Amino acid sequence: MNKLKEILAHNKSFVENKQYEEFKATKYPGKKMVIFSCMDTRLTELLPRALNLKNGDAKIIKNAGGVIMHPFGSGMRSILIAIYELQAEEIFVIGHHGCGMSSLNTDKTIEKMLDKGISKDTMSTLEYAGINLKKWLHGFDCVHDSVKQSVLTIKNHPLIPQSVFVHGLIIDPETGELEVVIDGYK
Repeated sequence: MNKLKEILAHNKSFVENKQYEEFKATKYPGKKMVIFSCMDTRLTELLPRALNLKNGDAKIIKNAGGVIMHPFGSGMRSILIAIYELQAEEIFVIGHHGCGMSSLNTDKTIEKMLDKGISKDTMSTLEYAGINLKKWLHGFDCVHDSVKQSVLTIKNHPLIPQSVFVHGLIIDPETGELEVVIDGYK
């Protein structure tokens, strides 16, 4: 069975059996917090459980590496909406050990793009337009530094109110153990 059919078959049963009822919540995060983290599949269930979160407790925003790449990019936009429209009061940037973005070989990634049919003309056009793919795709060298940099970008953003606490943590993707990098209360 293809993935779409599999998902739709499960969803039909899920709705018919009212399994959704245990997940009912409002759009407002009950614990008034935002989690900004990596999209790593090991964190899908581990991260919320390690933080004692249930459905509706927090806004969870994920991207590759859990990095704020640009102060006016989509990650920052989501954080600002969570603060101003959804009553979030604290932000937790959570990186993790063994992140693929810390060891990403951008040359190999670009090679894979070419192998999957992206033309060299497209690559040249991007380069001509000033897009440095290697720099844009590059993750980070040290998870501690990455978390610190994202926290500083958020904390020093001109649209973040002083009343919002911004914390930086690192989670072990095997055990869920948390390490505090930046305590936003200090």
